[in-house]
Amino acid sequence: MSLPLSNLVQVFESLWPVSGAEEWDRPGLTTGRLDQPVQNVLLAVDVTMAVMAEAVALDCNLIVSHHPLLLKGANFLAEDQLKGELVSFAIRNSIALYSAHTNADVVVGGVSDVLANAIGLRGAAPLVSTSAGVGHGRIGKLDKPISLLEFANQVAAILPRSNAPVRVSGDLTRLIEKVAVVGGAGDSFISQAQAQGAQCLVTSDLRHHVSVDASTDPTNSLSLVDISHYAAESLWLGPASEQLKQALPSVEFLISKIVTDPWSMTILGKSNHEG
Repeated sequence: MSLPLSNLVQVFESLWPVSGAEEWDRPGLTTGRLDQPVQNVLLAVDVTMAVMAEAVALDCNLIVSHHPLLLKGANFLAEDQLKGELVSFAIRNSIALYSAHTNADVVVGGVSDVLANAIGLRGAAPLVSTSAGVGHGRIGKLDKPISLLEFANQVAAILPRSNAPVRVSGDLTRLIEKVAVVGGAGDSFISQAQAQGAQCLVTSDLRHHVSVDASTDPTNSLSLVDISHYAAESLWLGPASEQLKQALPSVEFLISKIVTDPWSMTILGKSNHEG
């Protein structure tokens, strides 16, 4: 049974309040009208033409994505430009677009929460709290201390398929127990992880200079596990789908099978042990 889009938006707002988004963020309804009927919904990390085509093939009239299509805005939406082509395709095919971004990162059951649970952190709490139980990132403890090498391999094993590598910075024999995680690009949270005594930070899109500084700090070194941005955030789609199915049992929620990680290949360079 189809429901008006407005009914679904009310549920989205209860799960991922837009008020919890960062000031620079642009979550919410991008295209569509609140009175249009919705029966099938596709959940995805990104809105791409391949995801749009998948939505059409599955007869979905709403895509709920993690990343907003128009995050940085657009002054022109001509169809010979990427954003214009995507918006025009959505409108022509009566596909509404809705996103939950930083507002879905911070909540209980959100992106960082799901990542922390998948890794197996106990007593995970927000790394940076905005209110009780809500905030960016998570920090907690493993069941027992393990080497950085073993921990990194365990993290790699829980991630979905991607061509992006898992990169590790730090002494591979170091014992890791207290771990911080941040879904998405998280090197701006390195200082918070260090301040709270984390021995390792799991996040994505780590830059060179901040990574060197964190992993070689003589007084408070922080090991780093850099994982695929797409892979980390796609873990959230399954739990989000289950939340939505419970709240809206008459609507079908499907998870996109399109891998939107931009990397198509990883080529390993010479190791430190080669000439």
